[in-house]
Amino acid sequence: MGEYSTNTPLLSSTDTTHFDLEKKSSSFLKLSVKWVLKLLIWVVFISWISLMFFYPSKFVNDVFFNTWVTATKGTFFGLPGSLFFAFSAPVLILAFLAVLYLLVSEDQIEEKKTSKCPSYRLWTFPVLVNGPFGVVTAAELIGILLVVAFVVCACIAYGIRIFTEVPQRHNFEFSERCLKIEIAGAKIGLIGLFCLSLLFIPISRGSMLLRLVDIPFEHATRYHVWLGHLTMVLFTLHGVLYVIAWAMEGRLIEQLLEWKDIGVANLAGVISLAAGILMWVTSLPGVRTKNFELFFYTHQLYVVFVIFLALHVGDFIFLMGAGGIFLFILDRFLRFIQSRKTVDVISATSLPCGTVELVLSKPACLKYNALSFIFLQVRELSWLQWHPFSVSSSPLEGKYHLSVLIKVLGEWTDNLKGKISNKENEPQKLLEDQLKSVLTASVEGPYGHESPYHLTYKYLVLVAGGIGISPFLAILSDVIHRLKEGKPCTPKNIMIVWAIKKSDELTLLSMINTDSIDPIFYDALNLDIQIYVTRETEPKLEEGNAFGTMNTCTYPISKRSAISVLVGTGDTIWSGLYIVASSIGFLILLALVDLLYINPKGIVTWWYKGFLVVVCMLAGVAIFGGLTVALWHRWERRMLASESHDYDSKKTNKSLNNVVVEHKNSSQQYLVNSSTLRYGCRPNFEEIFASVSDNWGAVDVGVLVCGPETLTSSVAKEIRSHSLNRKPNHPIFHFNSHSFDL
Repeated sequence: MGEYSTNTPLLSSTDTTHFDLEKKSSSFLKLSVKWVLKLLIWVVFISWISLMFFYPSKFVNDVFFNTWVTATKGTFFGLPGSLFFAFSAPVLILAFLAVLYLLVSEDQIEEKKTSKCPSYRLWTFPVLVNGPFGVVTAAELIGILLVVAFVVCACIAYGIRIFTEVPQRHNFEFSERCLKIEIAGAKIGLIGLFCLSLLFIPISRGSMLLRLVDIPFEHATRYHVWLGHLTMVLFTLHGVLYVIAWAMEGRLIEQLLEWKDIGVANLAGVISLAAGILMWVTSLPGVRTKNFELFFYTHQLYVVFVIFLALHVGDFIFLMGAGGIFLFILDRFLRFIQSRKTVDVISATSLPCGTVELVLSKPACLKYNALSFIFLQVRELSWLQWHPFSVSSSPLEGKYHLSVLIKVLGEWTDNLKGKISNKENEPQKLLEDQLKSVLTASVEGPYGHESPYHLTYKYLVLVAGGIGISPFLAILSDVIHRLKEGKPCTPKNIMIVWAIKKSDELTLLSMINTDSIDPIFYDALNLDIQIYVTRETEPKLEEGNAFGTMNTCTYPISKRSAISVLVGTGDTIWSGLYIVASSIGFLILLALVDLLYINPKGIVTWWYKGFLVVVCMLAGVAIFGGLTVALWHRWERRMLASESHDYDSKKTNKSLNNVVVEHKNSSQQYLVNSSTLRYGCRPNFEEIFASVSDNWGAVDVGVLVCGPETLTSSVAKEIRSHSLNRKPNHPIFHFNSHSFDL
């Protein structure tokens, strides 16, 4: 026999022990780095929030902050630099730390373990259900109360200081009364500026900060809405108080049109406030739901709002709230570049239930999770309209494609269906070659959870209304493929509660591609699908055919154009380089402008210096960030070329072109056997959760809801009721909504 026989292990026990020790040492090092980064993140975040929260107090404002300004005003950037590093730099530092944390945690996303004992969590416990904020969890309620407390305490602190420190005579003259009103307006404007520093962070779709806390963009949007209402209330009150004071002094028109070089430029503030109020009014629920396009187009006035705000307050005040705005510019620049690229539509299928399935080309290196969504533009329909859709395919289902299901509900979706087929009642499928002259698509995203939310629970309840089943098809497909491929897969018990209007929507279940999966893996998953057909009292389809024909298509890599990996849950290394390069570029340009232009020329004009800050922000992103994106794009093209080469080398194997269909009947039968259809009724969530409690026992159950607001509220209300009256042997339900209204 040779030196190595078949009975001799490739690694000796000593080598194996050494390998295990190295692995444990590496894991310990990563864990240590994660804890250090997490500690730094908390320190920076708490320090930044505390500074804003306590800034209105006399001690922080007069003692701590003035000491900081005095100690740093002699530095290169002067007073603007002092304010920037105190209020805006922490946001950028948090983004840098988020990049490092995500890099360290990247290979540990799937290693999350569920706790043995069920426990309540603040961010999944619904507290308010039918209030003005919609469904609010305990963590969100704490955040709302803290923001309200900040505004109230700041107003009280400033009010006390105004009436005690502003000089007043015994007879309380009229001019002093106007002065106090103006000072009150200035202080309320400052409070609004602090809220503005947070306003743009939730709306940055691919933000590293959202990825850090694992809050998907569609959920963070509601925080932007809440902060937007509060910010505009404060800014409007700020403007109204000044108008009252100027009117009392008899110089209203003169002050409104004044544009000072030294001091605040009033006319710029009027323009900024007018743009903000117009955005605010058109975003109110009544206006927005009736005319979404009006809301969308007027919301582009944020450009006018930000630029004229900088002109209004000047450089040093604007830099107090510039951190969040800069992160938004970073995100918007990437989205713009990604959206310029056209994406191949590999196939388009028009289903009889009024739903369209689009299959889009993507590179294998594009990362996304089963609860992701994309923004889609079809240029033949509109060059301006972008619509969000949940991804209905699993990232494990195909390397080179992803799918979305689009319900025909309005003019845009109706025109999309018309492009694919003129037949109303027959399904029709067009493939890539047939679609070249019909659809020209562009995509932003995918966006979504940083880590797969559905993999953190062993027990899942998925509640869908109508087309809301789309993301849950992706979850189910993801779980089944993970079981097949031997990947970590926590969910073992899944209940799907699906409410539909008519039985023709049952064909949506045919979008689950389970044909190539051996039925032996079905035993590892306890699946229960409860379907409620609310507007029919009896079945119209023959039993066994209700779910239609199973989807049996495999899509090859596209040779022309795929979704770009620039945004969303994309490459963390390149995203981090982009953020760091753009931020450093912004500071370099700011320093050069100060050194070579402002100081030599002796420029002291407030509004002009504020304008230069905006120019430096934009130039830093366009020049330094643009260079990084160009290198990123070259890397992406090399990756696509490598993928295409690998695909061609494997093409001789027919397994890539032919789908294994021997399990087709068993796959369809598996769904049929797992499903219960009820006609003429709606889900009774009290009974459903009671049944789950009896069957599953004391465990953590993840509940995801995707559907109308009424459905979401009903589920949240029942979870709250169950949690308040929970028995020791019953599960704890964790609420999470995948519904969004963008």
